Amino acid sequence: MSSHGQAAWELLLPAVGAPARRRGRVLQEALREAVRSGRLAAGTRLPSTRALATDLGVSRGLVTEAYEQLTAEGYLRSDRGAGTWVGDAARGRLTGRNGAAVGSTGSAGPGRTGAAEGSGGPRPLGGTHARGARGASLGAYPHRAHGPAPGAPGVLVDFHPGTPDLSLFPRAAWSAAQRAVLARLAHPALGYPDPRGLPELREALAGMLTRRRGVVADPERLVVCSGVAQASTLLGFVLRARGLDAVGIEDPGSPEHGRLFASTGLDTVWLPLDEEGLCPAPLAASGVRAVVVTPSHQFPSGISWSAERRAALLDWARAVDGYVLEDDYDGDFRYDRAPVGALQGLDPERVVYAGSVSKSLAPGLRLGWMLVPEALLGEVVERKRTMDLGNPVLDQAVLAEFVTRGGYDRQLRRCQRAYRERRDALLAALAEHLPGTGVSGIAAGLHVIARVPARYGPPERFLARAAEAGVALRPLEDYGTARPGDGDVRLVIGYAHLTPSAVTTGVRLVAEAAGRE
Repeated sequence: MSSHGQAAWELLLPAVGAPARRRGRVLQEALREAVRSGRLAAGTRLPSTRALATDLGVSRGLVTEAYEQLTAEGYLRSDRGAGTWVGDAARGRLTGRNGAAVGSTGSAGPGRTGAAEGSGGPRPLGGTHARGARGASLGAYPHRAHGPAPGAPGVLVDFHPGTPDLSLFPRAAWSAAQRAVLARLAHPALGYPDPRGLPELREALAGMLTRRRGVVADPERLVVCSGVAQASTLLGFVLRARGLDAVGIEDPGSPEHGRLFASTGLDTVWLPLDEEGLCPAPLAASGVRAVVVTPSHQFPSGISWSAERRAALLDWARAVDGYVLEDDYDGDFRYDRAPVGALQGLDPERVVYAGSVSKSLAPGLRLGWMLVPEALLGEVVERKRTMDLGNPVLDQAVLAEFVTRGGYDRQLRRCQRAYRERRDALLAALAEHLPGTGVSGIAAGLHVIARVPARYGPPERFLARAAEAGVALRPLEDYGTARPGDGDVRLVIGYAHLTPSAVTTGVRLVAEAAGRE
């Protein structure tokens, strides 16, 4: 056995004793941790899948899946005919306040591809972009109204994205967790809380996020907040106080990011995407030192950033002494592929990781979290303290109980089954009623991108007729500066909040309206 194979055997030995159903996850976690800690240095060539499988006594397919997963996340790099290597995107970890490993640099491995633009530049998503353009005074995207607003009178089917099925909220389990918490919560716990959040919730969230999203989660550096919206504004205020005047956002991207940062005094710079992720050249030319991104399942395009683009973004952040806000808005919903681990795991000192229970439980709970680099932690916590003195203790305690007792994992599995069924109903309805429609972003999340051929009518007429039929639709162009000129209608179709029958009805109504003379 080679020296690399022997090192891998010693490192990954615990995977052999794991239950069969968990061996793949354990192997991935062990490899991920080895790269982060520096035990597998950048440039190290890993054994072949066949050799490592033999050494570990597991199937070759399990090793192949682990290599592919970590290559997608940026921890490994695979060159055709040259094997698999440890990439140089991940940085080693410092020791956190509680002794947990949390960053050192390794030597560069074999040359990385994809970090720079090719000749002629990238092909932007959706059409022509106004690259690097500063946002309007409100910092938001150029909002345009198409058809009835969500919940407006006369709307029969609302396909606007972003809302989960609130009827799936686990009322009985949540109520049981409330009773358990109230029965044991000590009186002093009802005083003013630690602005970072209840210690037991931070511990529970850190464990859950490490296990499910592959982040580096030190509970001491986790701040409980009122969703990703508050995480964004907290970071915005801190960056503004440090002298930054602008933040970059994905184009196309979430409509709220620009507004939230504008409320803290930061301007917006639109940064174009292509099929691999954020384009490096416009980012480098923009002059910004902070960006907000959705790399695991980009909103709204649905792409998963390539490993090269994830690495290029981190290289940029280190070069400009900047920061990345990773909005992991639907990281737990994957249907046809394994979840792509969070970007934060590659460099927890440059990436602020934010998430919430808005899609998994309910947005009305206003509970979320952010993992903060050590350099920003004190300023973020002080800003949180002066903003609201911390989140409600009872709500935090109930969520902690729900996570630690397994209720959160059960809820995610329940939602995953329901949302997969609705996605499948949408794909079937589009194929039946609007044949020729292309779909993308279907492997994960709560919405798809549908590209309806131009033969169904010019975009404005198509949208107008859908609105007349009582169907609320949102075109992709509402989410950025791109202006496609091919006549196709690009739609961002949310389906999670609709029953399968409502999904089918909505698509049928749109098709009938589009076919009218």
